[in-house]
Amino acid sequence: METRSQRVTREDFLLFVNACFACTGQKEFYGDGYGQTVSLRFLHQYILGNYRSLYARVLACGVNHMNQALIVENLLASGRETDPGSRAEENALITRSLDGLPTHRAMHLLSDVAGRGVNNRRTRALTKRYLGATEKRDFRAVKYRRTFRRAAMHAHMRYEGELAAFFVKGWRERRFQTPLFESFRQAHYAESAIYDLPYSIAEGLAQKHGVRRDIFLERIAPKMTENERMRLRDTGSAHGVALDVNWARQPPTRVASYVLSLPQDERVARMSALSAALDQSTGRAIRRTAARFGKVACVLDRSFSSSGSNEKRKRPLAVALAVSRFLSGCAASCAVFWTGEKAGEPESELLVTPRGSTDLVTPVLHALRTAPELLVIVSDGFDNDPEGLLGQVLEAGQRLLPGTFVIHLNPVYDNESYAPKSFSPKIATMGVRDADEIPTLVAFARFARGGAPLAELAAHLDARVAAFLAVSE
Repeated sequence: METRSQRVTREDFLLFVNACFACTGQKEFYGDGYGQTVSLRFLHQYILGNYRSLYARVLACGVNHMNQALIVENLLASGRETDPGSRAEENALITRSLDGLPTHRAMHLLSDVAGRGVNNRRTRALTKRYLGATEKRDFRAVKYRRTFRRAAMHAHMRYEGELAAFFVKGWRERRFQTPLFESFRQAHYAESAIYDLPYSIAEGLAQKHGVRRDIFLERIAPKMTENERMRLRDTGSAHGVALDVNWARQPPTRVASYVLSLPQDERVARMSALSAALDQSTGRAIRRTAARFGKVACVLDRSFSSSGSNEKRKRPLAVALAVSRFLSGCAASCAVFWTGEKAGEPESELLVTPRGSTDLVTPVLHALRTAPELLVIVSDGFDNDPEGLLGQVLEAGQRLLPGTFVIHLNPVYDNESYAPKSFSPKIATMGVRDADEIPTLVAFARFARGGAPLAELAAHLDARVAAFLAVSE
């Protein structure tokens, strides 16, 4: 039997994981970013202080990058409190997480650590290892010059090769042997040299030389990353430059956000291509996660609050669209129900827009009539048509259909409850960032609602940590 202490530990851990999937510290439709930040930082300190080993293991659970970076920073800042028995695992998790973060977030993390005055031996070793990685060192030194230099000085890192000359003299140095440093130096004098640089570095220098936008985009295109190609695709088209995007390499929610950012008439004109882009993205995500489900029903919230905020435009709606495509691709059968559907509307969900109140009861009743094995609801948790009824309907549905597992995926963090808002305490609610997290979220939801003991959750975490550390860098 699970003791009361073990039950509290399990519930605290699942609460924290849930928050780390959903919270990004940005403004939401119903809440501001500052409140989220204060709430989340308190939760981090609470879990770190009471369950340090579990806190570190959250890094292996696939939580969002902002929370990964905050966990690493907090672990480094409190290194002396690490239990000797778990130090090796904690070090491995920190190292693997730092390598997996996007470069800009990892560099800002090292800068924040320096700003906090964290300068223990482990932090210095980690900083030197990351900054000194041969294959990426030169790019990081050029792209993040100020941040790189601050972190290197804080870690007492010795500059190898031409790093010292680059940071002291920069583009005023007579000549560099390092190709990227030399291209950066020449680009301050000659326009032709900027096309030997990555796009993110070359853009500012192109403006300095007064290069026309269409010429610059066409010539710099081979140096762009996939994310840059996607972000600038429409800008390129406006200037007559075609930027090809490998949609399969993009997360499903990012592709869905791109689709929803387009005007309705453009979505109609490009329906086939946009649908194929979503299929490529979700198809790769399904293969990567090996997701398989049986009979599924999906209820998706398209109410006005799904328009998000000026910092996260249509993000909740994009998550709903991505979840729909993901489940349709990995389930034996999937019935999809959107809120606010009207007779005579276009059938394609690529044309969905935020509107109206949140009537989730109607589509949930339609979904329950299909007797699914898994019922997935994607919503911000604010049902208001009528208010509070959905929780009662879901509880009754679980009693009448004991073979149906209900999970509520919420892309919005509620800073007052330290978790995504739930419709009912008897319904599993998990924060969600992207559709490819669904297999992980369903597994954690079963722990939360099924009452599995802490020992079983610990075994699940053991497997996740082993898989996370086994991934090649």
